[in-house]
Amino acid sequence: MSHGVSTIQEATAGGAVPNSHSGVTIKPSYDDRLTNEDLAPLRNQTWGTYNIFAFWMSDVHSVGGYITAGSLFSLGLVSWQVLVSLLVGILIVQLFCNLVAKPSQVTGTPYPVICRASFGVKGANIPAIIRGLIAVAWYGIQTYLASSAFLIVALRFYPELKPYADVATSGFVGLSSLGWASFMTLWVIQALVFWRGMEAIRKFIDWAGPAVYVVMIALAVYLVARAGLDNVGLSLGEVRYQGWDALPVMLNAVALVVSYFSGPMLNFGDFSRYGKSFAAVKAGNVWGLPVNFIGFSLLTVITTSATLPVFGRLIIDPVETVSHIDNTYAVVLGAFTFMTATIGINIVANFVSPAFDFSNVAPQRISWRMGGMIAAVASIFITPWNLYNNPAVIHYTLDVLGAFIGPLFGILIADYYVVRRQHVVVDDLYTMSPTGRYWYTNGYNRAAILSVIPSALVPVLCAVVPALSHLANFSWFIGVALGFTSYIALMRRTPQAS
Repeated sequence: MSHGVSTIQEATAGGAVPNSHSGVTIKPSYDDRLTNEDLAPLRNQTWGTYNIFAFWMSDVHSVGGYITAGSLFSLGLVSWQVLVSLLVGILIVQLFCNLVAKPSQVTGTPYPVICRASFGVKGANIPAIIRGLIAVAWYGIQTYLASSAFLIVALRFYPELKPYADVATSGFVGLSSLGWASFMTLWVIQALVFWRGMEAIRKFIDWAGPAVYVVMIALAVYLVARAGLDNVGLSLGEVRYQGWDALPVMLNAVALVVSYFSGPMLNFGDFSRYGKSFAAVKAGNVWGLPVNFIGFSLLTVITTSATLPVFGRLIIDPVETVSHIDNTYAVVLGAFTFMTATIGINIVANFVSPAFDFSNVAPQRISWRMGGMIAAVASIFITPWNLYNNPAVIHYTLDVLGAFIGPLFGILIADYYVVRRQHVVVDDLYTMSPTGRYWYTNGYNRAAILSVIPSALVPVLCAVVPALSHLANFSWFIGVALGFTSYIALMRRTPQAS
């Protein structure tokens, strides 16, 4: 029997007070400052392979995922080199997702709670808040992207609204009146799905991912039929790299794939905790990552390639592609599909995460729902359309925040697999007692905090210093390696490591 299995037995053994409504275990010894029904360890873990597969479908099938996949085929590589890069990148993602999934699945705890083992019961708020802030920014941007699809539908049916879509004549803080209406409509729809809880989210992503595939295949067939099979290929643009010259470009493509998934990968434990078994989670990762991602990427490049002969220019944005179709019903179906896809990734990647993260700060005052709504409201005030339309702001704000993702990931993996050897005492994650294993010094593990600083500094420099820009695509790997090694080194020098 593994350490992980024995740990879950410790957590559910005598003295537990299970909550039958939410399916969690809350013991009398659990401190209120660390516990609520959303953060407590789960008793009923019901998600199977398909649910994890559907989670990844929702994460991949978005406007951002479409554009990212398409851009990789326009790097100047031969198509087989792009496919190899995609496969290697997504297999790395799969490996790391399996690693980060296990501690949360075994203990039934979300990301900020399992971080208490490495950062301390109070110190876990540091990685939680960092991840939450990143999610807030991207939540706003993804909502704005989804609202753009909604705007197209509105103008298709009501062209007389066009004056209200003009920022110059009818705008407020950089967004038109119609843009505001579209944004807030999508904002409310997402909030309604989220407010109904994780079971409603599970049901939503279970059908959203497959629905996108149906429309993607239909769109590809339609465009290929109009373009002619001979005019469609797997390379976008001319091939500029041959032989060994292609290797650095392929490595950059691999790094881009991993970086794209770095956010959801860090807090994947928020979802793997619902897995009925670790085997089910791993199987879901196989179908949801290499199989699903390669299939989606192929559909993307075929569809994008067909836009050149059909519309006279290469269109990478799927919403724009759909808007050029001369059939109103097709435009509406396509726009609503990509809108649904973007809502899917937004909820799983940018709503659930800050919900747990912000709840972890003050469990008795901030519930999971309130944590999510804090993120949603904050996403309005950052005016995400201005962020998205200003590459410099995205570069310096989101890239700097993103530089912390690698180190946080490295520390989590190092703590669970090397320092703890896959043994976490769940009860001690919920106690403020100085005798608890994860109390460290006043609730903070200095080794983890000190590891974050230098491990994030190098990726930050890669993001902001032009001379180091050639390393920017690899900043996640650099951060993981530095966080992993520095944490282990510091823990071996402290008594807590025992």
